[in-house]
Amino acid sequence: MRGVIPADRAQDPQEVGGKAAALSRLKAAGFDVPGFLVLADEAFAEHGSDLIETVTGALPDALAALGPGPYAVRSSARAEDGAEASHAGQFDTVLNVPADGIAAAAAQVRASGKAEHVARYRADRGAADSGLPAVLVQCMIAARTAGVGFSADPVSGRRDICVVSAVQGLADALVGGEVDGESWTISRDGVVDAPDPPEVLTPQEATEVADLARRAEAAFGTPQDIEWAYEGTRLHLLQSRPITTDLRPAPRPDTALVVLDNSNIVESYPGLVSPLTYSFAAYCYNRVYRAFVRLLGLREAQIAENAAVFDNLLTRVDGRVYYNLGNWYRALALLPAFSLNRGYMETMMGVEEPLPSELTDRLAPDPARGWQKVLALLGLGRVAGGLVFEAMRLGRTRRHFLARLQSALDEGADTSGANLTQLAAMYRRIEARLLDRWDAPLVNDFLCMMGFGASRALLKRWAGEAGEGFHNDVMIGQGGIVSAEPARRIAAMGRMAREMPGALDALGQGRDALSAFPDLNSAVTAYLADFGDRCTEELKLESLPLSVDPAPLLAAIASAARRSDEPQARCNVPDWNGLFPRQPLRRALARALTGWAAARVRDRENLRFERTRIFALARRCFLAMGREFHARGLLDTPRDVLLLTVPEVMGAIEGNAPGDDLRALAAMRKAEAEASASRPAPPERIELRGPVGAYRPAEAPPVKVEGGDDRTGTGCSKGNITGRARVVRDPRTEMLEPGEILVAANTDPGWIALFAGAAAIVVERGSLLSHSAIVSREMGIPCVVGIRDATRWLQTGDLIEVDGGSGEVRKRDG
Repeated sequence: MRGVIPADRAQDPQEVGGKAAALSRLKAAGFDVPGFLVLADEAFAEHGSDLIETVTGALPDALAALGPGPYAVRSSARAEDGAEASHAGQFDTVLNVPADGIAAAAAQVRASGKAEHVARYRADRGAADSGLPAVLVQCMIAARTAGVGFSADPVSGRRDICVVSAVQGLADALVGGEVDGESWTISRDGVVDAPDPPEVLTPQEATEVADLARRAEAAFGTPQDIEWAYEGTRLHLLQSRPITTDLRPAPRPDTALVVLDNSNIVESYPGLVSPLTYSFAAYCYNRVYRAFVRLLGLREAQIAENAAVFDNLLTRVDGRVYYNLGNWYRALALLPAFSLNRGYMETMMGVEEPLPSELTDRLAPDPARGWQKVLALLGLGRVAGGLVFEAMRLGRTRRHFLARLQSALDEGADTSGANLTQLAAMYRRIEARLLDRWDAPLVNDFLCMMGFGASRALLKRWAGEAGEGFHNDVMIGQGGIVSAEPARRIAAMGRMAREMPGALDALGQGRDALSAFPDLNSAVTAYLADFGDRCTEELKLESLPLSVDPAPLLAAIASAARRSDEPQARCNVPDWNGLFPRQPLRRALARALTGWAAARVRDRENLRFERTRIFALARRCFLAMGREFHARGLLDTPRDVLLLTVPEVMGAIEGNAPGDDLRALAAMRKAEAEASASRPAPPERIELRGPVGAYRPAEAPPVKVEGGDDRTGTGCSKGNITGRARVVRDPRTEMLEPGEILVAANTDPGWIALFAGAAAIVVERGSLLSHSAIVSREMGIPCVVGIRDATRWLQTGDLIEVDGGSGEVRKRDG
């Protein structure tokens, strides 16, 4: 019938209006649009709002084809839902209309086109008078929840996020601006901002609405403002129109794959990391790994050509530090040996998940063939010769490194009286003498990795599984590892406190209370003189060392005092004759290589302690700069210096900073840190396309922890212990009871106080050369690393059995 147009023919906006034409197009494209019909101009009396008689008579059959009522009756003007003027809220809408009320409701909606406010709206926007609106009659949805959604943010103009508002029931009050809905912000990676707690939508439903808005945008080729409703679990699209506010330009497509991973570096830089720490660490990695590839035969010109690779080995995402694996891979691919054995070189990266082939295939050079292979072999030979030379003079290199370190420590012993110029000069000396000449730790680490791996492989090849276990035994109790010394001294101070009435109470009252116990106080003073730079997360400049806050040390001594038994360091006497009977040549070769590897492991751990002292010197230097900035009114508090980067701090002193408002920078970074702290940590592995700075953290999905009562990791220190688990997340505030087993996500040297009281150790991350493994072997404590999600799989109080030889951890009843 003329004037009554079904949905499949409502395609001409000049006839049915913009809203109906859009819905017809969406319905044809497969969107779940409730059934509708349109009453066009021909359905109404000329220049009037009442339906003509023939249309009124035909309405019952037309409505029956849509389905039983009630219905929604709304406008669909020719200029409505246009890109320039949406006319949103200008015309009447009548909801829950029964079939016999359609004629009256249609007349009301049609007549609303003559309202004065509509004329003013058009005049304000320079929109032409398009006449009275057509009328859209649509099946009502029994909405559980409804609302609006934008495929781009109409406020910020960003096209990479969607905004969803929702209310319970129908959304007419929300659309009319009478109520505020529950607001969600969703990126393509997931929910970015959600109400706390959500009451109307679930995260999955909010994401589904955002996807619906994006699909509507794809259908129309422009960002859309949609109305939607959930009927039970069924999502309907009620309306779609262009967003009329100005948006930012669409970015050019950028599909470059970037892979970030923190599965290794989190042991050194767990949790939130300050801008100062990150920038200092980035500089250290830059300088150290330039020296590393130079050691392995890379020419200076090649290093200079790839400066951007070494400048960006680390990335900071939402306040956390990640490896930029693409740049690490690029650095490895530059080495002469890469084209000869790509697979082996890739394993040197040590990440838990392999890199995507899309990235490695693009960055890896072609395998060496012909003369290229000859040249690569010559380069490899040159590297091998250089390593032999460095190994031969390693003792001399180490002595010179320690002498430079001690000189820098002596010059920076007192920062309290230094001014900014003197402090800047002190920091530059740290860079020049130590960070730019990181030779001894670098050479020893590389030789340690080679020696440890080669000796382990040799013993396994010649003696099978018994050789692997023997290799661990050789590494236990070799002595001379400085990281194990704190545990021994804490145990000794614990015995002293145990024998002194009142000492336990004094330890709980603070350092001043120890003056009544001179011997114990002297032991604590001596400990702080030697190990006062150590603390939890000691490579973070914002951490408080024991010299500033000795409370964790006092708590550890008190814990040791309550223990009736203490783990004893193992003094193994390896039975080489038993492993290789009647094989003197193999015995001699294996013994020499394994002993040399054990020495490199010892030196590696000891040089890491020296690294702690370097970072402690840098910490004192920067905090003194913060004191001076604060004194001059440049910062609100001395510790606000941690919110700046190294170039910003040094630029403010030396005169090459692009700006001078340090207070504003600190305030901005403080707000960023608070926002990062309020969000769940990003995942261990992040894969994104395009610039890293465009990454926005999404709401982390619920962590699924595997069930079962048995897990197997890497056994690092033999021994079988059954005891209660103690899951520790903050070693500064948590202590172990006698007989408990320490369970942690990761550890660093600052955890040594807890090691002293642990019956066994279970750690989520780590390897045979990690700090946990080395120190537990030295102290004779069973240790298993690499138990993924151990801090979620186990709970404090669980009875568990730890086999430090096989790497098995089992839950026990009771």
